[in-house]
Amino acid sequence: MPLPANRNVALSLSDTQPGLSVKRAAGDREASTLLEIYLEGVDFPLLLTKQVFTHEDGAQGVLYLVSSDLTVTPAEITTIYQKRWSVEEDHQSLKQTASLAKSPTRTRLTPSHHLFAALCASSKLEWLKIKTTRNHVALKTHIYLSALRSAFDPLQYLKPCSFENNATA
Repeated sequence: MPLPANRNVALSLSDTQPGLSVKRAAGDREASTLLEIYLEGVDFPLLLTKQVFTHEDGAQGVLYLVSSDLTVTPAEITTIYQKRWSVEEDHQSLKQTASLAKSPTRTRLTPSHHLFAALCASSKLEWLKIKTTRNHVALKTHIYLSALRSAFDPLQYLKPCSFENNATA
């Protein structure tokens, strides 16, 4: 899991250095090295690794990752985190594009029906994403605009009526 850079840590179980943060504990260590740390409230050691990455705008970022498995390598911690992050992205997409967070939970069956419909919609969006190379938000916007257009088109063929003619009749 990722840890904020300002999280207090100790370098041994008996060590109680106040104010030692993850950032200070990792210090100038090279990325992809391991450091055994202890967090407050956790009575077993964790492994800390520093991951340095480049954002799309060219700026560098640092991510501090920890694991309770003391046999993993820094590369394995990073790989596990990347897999976990893709699950987070899927969950966020499910909430945003399939409206999972807006469940109308009035009866006992409503939440399960809404969840099933949201999962179906999300699966369809993922399939369309692969086919069209558009992201979920762009697809949802396109579908929404198409639905509005198809609902508005029949209104264009209606003859406008004048309220003045009806008032004199």
